[in-house]
Amino acid sequence: MNSLPARRGIEPNRVMPTATQGSTLADILERVLDKGIVIAGDISISVANTELLNIRIRLLIASVDKAREMGINWWETDPYLTTRPNLPALEKQERIQVLEAELARLKADTPPPPSSP
Repeated sequence: MNSLPARRGIEPNRVMPTATQGSTLADILERVLDKGIVIAGDISISVANTELLNIRIRLLIASVDKAREMGINWWETDPYLTTRPNLPALEKQERIQVLEAELARLKADTPPPPSSP
């Protein structure tokens, strides 16, 4: 049962939460990820009216679904994230053994350096 007073024209179960009702961290996080939030700022360092450093910070916090709605999907086409080999540990060990064998063969084929007088 809803303990809030009914407002004229608003169903008791459809009362919007207000700041006085409080929210849990999970509720706030859900709202932020659902709607998205942008944090923007500029940092500028100057000496004697000469700008030495200018940093522009733009941060978008949103769910993956919301980012896709906005047209942001860089993680799907980033070559570092999509084409990087994901080798199992056994395959890596086999590659190390092949390289060690090749190194040993190269050492055996190389004549020793001449000794100094």
